[in-house]
Amino acid sequence: MDIVPSMHIRNGCCIKIQHDNYHAMEIFSSSPVKAAKYWEEQGASTIHIVDMDGVLVGRLVNEDAIRSIAEAVSIPIQVGGGLRTIKDIENVLRLGADSAVIGTKAVEKPLFIRDLLQVLPAEKIIVSIDAINGMVTTDGWAKLSSFNSVNMARTMRSYGVHRIAYTDIDSVLNGPNIEHMEEMLSISGIEVMVAGGISSKKELEMINSIHAPKVIVGKALYDGSISLKDALETYANNS
Repeated sequence: MDIVPSMHIRNGCCIKIQHDNYHAMEIFSSSPVKAAKYWEEQGASTIHIVDMDGVLVGRLVNEDAIRSIAEAVSIPIQVGGGLRTIKDIENVLRLGADSAVIGTKAVEKPLFIRDLLQVLPAEKIIVSIDAINGMVTTDGWAKLSSFNSVNMARTMRSYGVHRIAYTDIDSVLNGPNIEHMEEMLSISGIEVMVAGGISSKKELEMINSIHAPKVIVGKALYDGSISLKDALETYANNS
């Protein structure tokens, strides 16, 4: 199992997201580049980046920070937050992102993803599915859609999507919902990165027990509850 550190960028800073409030913020570092280089030094193979300003306004905002991170690290970065058009997605890839993470647009207009994959290779695209009680949300968890998360993942697979980043919002609030995560992981033919509620070594072990190939971890890495270096060594030895 690979542990992917998550970086949320707002106003050009790397921030910590509070589990009980997606919009609450605490600055971890005024230099996203330093934060990214730190995770690379700790052994990260990939960094998951969310442009929080982009989430709020529906377009990429922190372009300079993303470009600087891409230039500073040698590992892939996957970037999302307000990517709503093909132009936006092509732009984030030009900035140096290895892949673009698309959430709200995939929910509001699923056929956009099908058409997008006629223009860009599937390995450059990750669909983000954030769900409450199995139902997909949009706009930074603010709006509840009528889409079931598993059905949406299967639809995305049918369009040619290879990778999904799945955040179980119930898990963020109450600890990992293993049943929901297992259901997503059981979908064949697609790689699912799971996230949500992983705040301790014990909960990380729970995720490992369901054979998740990748888990995205944020706040627990920033507050020291989980050591990225130690966790990577632990699960590398278990693989």
